[in-house]
Amino acid sequence: MKLSQSKENILKKIRKALSESTPLPFPQSEGSSSVYVPSQQDLEVQFAEEFSKLQGKFIFCLDEGEAVAQLVSLFQARKWEKIFCREPSLQKLFAIGSFPLSAALELADCDASVTTCETLVARTGTVVMSAAQASGRTASVYAPVHICIAYTNQLVYDLRDSLVALKEKYPFNLPSLITFASGPSRTADIEKTLVVGVHGPKEVYVLLIDTGI
Repeated sequence: MKLSQSKENILKKIRKALSESTPLPFPQSEGSSSVYVPSQQDLEVQFAEEFSKLQGKFIFCLDEGEAVAQLVSLFQARKWEKIFCREPSLQKLFAIGSFPLSAALELADCDASVTTCETLVARTGTVVMSAAQASGRTASVYAPVHICIAYTNQLVYDLRDSLVALKEKYPFNLPSLITFASGPSRTADIEKTLVVGVHGPKEVYVLLIDTGI
């Protein structure tokens, strides 16, 4: 079948375009760098502001001893006795306060769960967790209250920085699940009315411990 001259011209242009590299018109928009302006304030301050906007509850602690005291006080004030925690580092930390954290407790029966995290994202107030943590996939989701213990050296500015940190930490085997949690669970699917705690915890706390870095 003989092609028309106009169609032949179009095909020639397509072949030429495929054989020649065309420079990107906007190279900065191709994901090679962050599109957000770097933070002009301390990351812990920005995280606290953004996390609080999302109805998260933020507590800054000067050291681990203060974190233990803050949590014991919180548990007593809220009368929480069934505290779920699988992470050995946290079990050891809270042994200082003589407050029992149970890995044997059923998650569905607990008052609150306590976990660590991978990073905290300051720009969005996001807690980043993964299946590689000893707490597993469910501790931050199924408990009515999630309490995250983090350190200032885990703060990053943007989500991209968090993913880079995860690739560096797990260079050959990324965790099978990476979770980005920004405050308590919420949805507005039903009649556009915001409801908190539908698909996850109704309350989320972050206790940020200063590492002096």
